Amino acid sequence: MTCEEVQDFVTRFAAAWAARDGNAFLELWHPDGTLTTPLVDRVIKGAELARLMEVQTASAPDFVWQLLDWTSRGNVVIIEWQTTRHVNGARFSWRGVDKFRLRDGKIAEEVVYSDTAPLRAFRSGQALEPITKF
Repeated sequence: MTCEEVQDFVTRFAAAWAARDGNAFLELWHPDGTLTTPLVDRVIKGAELARLMEVQTASAPDFVWQLLDWTSRGNVVIIEWQTTRHVNGARFSWRGVDKFRLRDGKIAEEVVYSDTAPLRAFRSGQALEPITKF
């Protein structure tokens, strides 16, 4: 991929998060693409992303995703991000990275790596339920 193609992908990915738009995410994915994330207890298929966004938006309407940095090599793109939200009046913030393998400019595989301590804090306070069905 060219630098311009990667930059375009990163820009569209960040815009999809900013809009929390499941359809914009779907446009970034191969139909057979997969997502592995510590938020969900199984691998998610690209076709399920719109529903996952609905569940996340309903359970965390104040959730904010912010692009911090990115890099790429060949068809692999790494995006560093930070998220924040409020739970029971407390502000939680955590960082992570997404590693993408792109095929034809679309996501064939995404693996999310993040600090899960804030997630455990949410769950121990029962403020954030694990996503098991959507």
